[in-house]
Amino acid sequence: MIRNATIVAPQPEAVEAGAEVLERGGNAIDAALACAFVQGVVDPQMCGIGGFGSMQVYMPKRGIHEILEFYALAPLAATPEMWLDKLIGQSRDGFGFILQDNISEIGYLACCTPGSLKGYETALQDYGSWDWADLIAPAIRYAAEGFMIRPHMNWYWAKDQAGDGQINTVDKLRFSKTGRQVYFNEDGVLRRVGDLLKNPDLARTLERIAQSGSSDIFYTGEIAQQIAADFAAGGGLIGQEDLAQYRITKAQPVWGDYRGHRIASSPPPGSGFPMIELLHILENFDLRAMGHGSTEYVRTMFEAMKHMTIDKDLHMGDPAYVDVPVEQLLAKEHAAEIAARIKRGERANVERLDMSQRDTTHISVVDKEGNAVALTHSLGSPSGAITDGLGFMYNGLMGRFDPRPGRPASIAPGKRRASSAAPTIVFEGDVPSIVIGAPGGSYIAPTVAQGIVNIVDFDMGIFEAVAAPRLVGVSNSIDICNRIRRSVSDALRADGYDVVRSAQTYAFAALHGIRIKDGLSSGAADPQRDGMAISVA
Repeated sequence: MIRNATIVAPQPEAVEAGAEVLERGGNAIDAALACAFVQGVVDPQMCGIGGFGSMQVYMPKRGIHEILEFYALAPLAATPEMWLDKLIGQSRDGFGFILQDNISEIGYLACCTPGSLKGYETALQDYGSWDWADLIAPAIRYAAEGFMIRPHMNWYWAKDQAGDGQINTVDKLRFSKTGRQVYFNEDGVLRRVGDLLKNPDLARTLERIAQSGSSDIFYTGEIAQQIAADFAAGGGLIGQEDLAQYRITKAQPVWGDYRGHRIASSPPPGSGFPMIELLHILENFDLRAMGHGSTEYVRTMFEAMKHMTIDKDLHMGDPAYVDVPVEQLLAKEHAAEIAARIKRGERANVERLDMSQRDTTHISVVDKEGNAVALTHSLGSPSGAITDGLGFMYNGLMGRFDPRPGRPASIAPGKRRASSAAPTIVFEGDVPSIVIGAPGGSYIAPTVAQGIVNIVDFDMGIFEAVAAPRLVGVSNSIDICNRIRRSVSDALRADGYDVVRSAQTYAFAALHGIRIKDGLSSGAADPQRDGMAISVA
């Protein structure tokens, strides 16, 4: 039994909403859902009812441990060859593909059929205990009354991504009439940190959903009709049939173990299994003896991450469309072979087409009944498209599909694009000890793995573990945060490595986790973003 409950997420307003649910007797799932609805209001380019996600749910007293999957689906009108002649390149981190005129990034063609609202409703029906309208009420209040723009939100809006061939978020904010009204002042200047942001259209949409009592209004009712009409007018591919046919799925977690700790995470098309593969590789090294952040530690981590990335790029896809050899990739023998190559000094090569942080958020919750939730949900990247009168932005997930036919990530009607999400629970025996996850696109799996390493190998507390200096290796460059010593990067460059130092003190994804020790839970939010943890007695 856990003596207290804890919730952690990147947005303080959302964490408070979830904590209030826990204080009023709601369970971990209720708290996660209240938090998620608020996140869609107070971080609207990271998530929302125009997005998608997955939730790992552990409820020991009910014998439930499963992954609820509400991934976005490619429109039924999509075809494998539709953009082959428009392909320009691929982002350096492998997150997405760059097309002529950025047609898969901005506007209505960028959108996949959203699943978040159906996912929230299913989670409440199957695992929760609260009233639908009661859970949505805090989100309605923030949309109507407003909230202060936080530093990370403003930083993300103003970030220059043009160097990677991508559309800047500020241009997506300008794309729609609603975006221009909500995110900019009357003089056309982007709203600043501390300004009050209100979204009355979103408040009314959430009120309609709350009053209707279910997600049907969104998938088969009057909101579905508004969405389909807007996409038809805007040249998009999503129609009423896409929404009406949308279904969520459930799956069993994939399992691994790291130095005696059992680890459960998301199966394909989620990225829990590459994260576990990375840990299996690292298990062959004495990381503690190397020293956290040392030259050998960074080199070993980097090479292991590259091998994980190569396997992911070769095999990851929707298992309804492609065969993903999960058992083979998670075999300890496979990990040992990779580790042996690293020890011999061999250097892996990650292939990318010639020619980051992404737009996701996470919630971790545990309650006093021992229930645990790890929920990662997202827009993939914001499309900029907002139906007039509805207030929420749609996902921009089509840009993540590979425009080249015949590949695991190729476009197909109704297909789920591989997700970078890795909502994870670590067990000591049969009892959860860590509930952890992160937003951050391709950087999620290596970041979650490092968080687990920090706790298991280096005995860090939860805040130290989520805040410790880290690196990512999802290309042939070692990306390091600005707190890894310059003597380390100098030594790696002298050895022939390309090292890219981030200007950020806290960089690459954003860990949000809970540690349960001696029956007491404590949480920590990555300082990179604006979040917090709240524990409830």
